Amino acid sequence: MDISGVASDMSGLASGAGGLIASAFVVAGYTMRTMIPLRIVGIITNVVFIIYALSHRNYPIVALHMILLPLNVYRLREMLVLVRNVKRSVSGNLSMNWLKPFMTERHCQPGEVLFYKHERATEMFYIVSGRFRLVESGIELPVGSIVGEFGMLSPDNARTQTLECVEKGLVLGVTYQKVEELYVQNPEFGFYFLRLVSARLFQNVGRLEAQVAALSGKPAS
Repeated sequence: MDISGVASDMSGLASGAGGLIASAFVVAGYTMRTMIPLRIVGIITNVVFIIYALSHRNYPIVALHMILLPLNVYRLREMLVLVRNVKRSVSGNLSMNWLKPFMTERHCQPGEVLFYKHERATEMFYIVSGRFRLVESGIELPVGSIVGEFGMLSPDNARTQTLECVEKGLVLGVTYQKVEELYVQNPEFGFYFLRLVSARLFQNVGRLEAQVAALSGKPAS
C-alpha cells in the first residue's frame, strides 16, 4: 500500500470537507433575516475561513477574515448593548440615551422652529440642553426629553404639534429610517421600542390630563 498516496487522499478529503463547511456557513449567513444571528454566523464563518486558509497557506484570505472578524464582533456587541439599554429604559426612567450613537447634533437658536404642526415627520429629537416648547399645548419640554417619535407611528406621518426653541440649546436628531433599520435588524429591539413609546404616550396623556385639570380646577382622573 502506498502510504504517501493514502495520506495525500486523506489530505484532499480534509481540504474538501473544510471548504464545504466554510461554504455552508456562507450560505447560512445569507439565509439570516435578523442582525444578531447574522453577526454570530459571520463570526463563525470568519473563524472557519481563517483555519481553512491557514492550512492551505492562503494568506490573503487569512488577512481578509482577520479584518472582518473584529468588525463582526464589534457590530454584534453594538446590537446587544442597544437591546440591553432599551430593556433598561423600559423598566427604568424612559430615557433614550441608547439612541445617541445613531443621532446627529443640531444647534438651535431662540425662535427657531424645529417642525410645524401637520407637516410630514421624518425624524425625532433628543433634547440635550436649552428650552423647547410645544406651541399648541404650551408644554415646555425638559432636558432629556425625546420629542417627535409619535410622527413615526401615525398613519400619515404628520406632526401633531409645532416645536419651537425658547432658549438656545442642542438637540440630537435621528431619522425614522435609522430607527426602522434597527427595528428590522433586531425584532427584540423593535418590541422594546414599541413598549417604550407606548409608555411615553401614557406618560404624556397623564401630563395633559393634569394640566387640563389644573386649568379647570378639577382633579385629574
